[in-house]
Amino acid sequence: MNTTDKIYIAGHRGMVGSAIVRKLHSEGFQNIVTRTSQELDLRNQQAVQDFFAEEKPQYVFLAAAKVGGIVANNTYRAEFVYDNLMMEANIIHAAYLHQVTKLMFLGSSCIYPKMAPQPLQEESLLSGYLEKTNQPYAIAKIAGIELCDAYRAQYGCNFISVMPTNLYGPNDNYDLEKSHVLPALLRKFIAAKRNQEASVTLWGTGSPYREFLHVDDLADACYYLMQHYNESGLINIGFGEDISIKDLAQLVKKITAFEGEIVWDTTKPDGTPRKLMDVSKLASKGWKASISLEEGIKKVYEEIKNTVWE
Repeated sequence: MNTTDKIYIAGHRGMVGSAIVRKLHSEGFQNIVTRTSQELDLRNQQAVQDFFAEEKPQYVFLAAAKVGGIVANNTYRAEFVYDNLMMEANIIHAAYLHQVTKLMFLGSSCIYPKMAPQPLQEESLLSGYLEKTNQPYAIAKIAGIELCDAYRAQYGCNFISVMPTNLYGPNDNYDLEKSHVLPALLRKFIAAKRNQEASVTLWGTGSPYREFLHVDDLADACYYLMQHYNESGLINIGFGEDISIKDLAQLVKKITAFEGEIVWDTTKPDGTPRKLMDVSKLASKGWKASISLEEGIKKVYEEIKNTVWE
């Protein structure tokens, strides 16, 4: 990529898309094309085609998606499969028709089978059953990988797929119904400290293990891979280490300086027992994460500690 190339970032206001925008700006890229969902409904095939015909982007980062945590995934199952399928199919097909030089599709670690061997290797895709609570979203993302590979095989398109682990950072979602575990923890502890509550109640047993990557690290990896990776299949992007939800809660408690107790509501689901990415393929391409979990959470806490949630 040259700094003068026209780059379209789908989903530029989301956590991932906005991080990619920041990264590209820091590297001197100015010719960046964006559209809000109000300006361009990515589920509308004709609207997407018209946009590509007008703007003619050379590179595309496909970071637009309908995302959420366990509750949202399980509640809005039809929306999660329909919206994500339509968005990715429309963009990938338009990128082919309008001869985009290269497209990067961003998936999710939830594409892997629930009981896949840990750490999760790229080869484990489609080797077992998915976690039921987020199956619609996962199937949509798997379809996106297949679309990229199929267009590569049939038409010679340079479309690549990357699979980030659990992300956190600026522009995260702190809605307790729709957020992922780390932003939900931060919000709960900040609110409890502010309200001088005696305890914080958290879902499940705290026993599952999760891996977390700061979104600025992800953006750096995406920028690197857009220049150095041109293969079919998928490549994991992660930190390479995981932590139990119980230990994560203690870490967030420490960083937020909440002095009360943690209560675990074991009637609530835990989700997948463990999700750790095997990042050896990524390391072999020459990239490694640099922001530690404690450093990253401290940065986020400083950014949001005075936020007032309704």
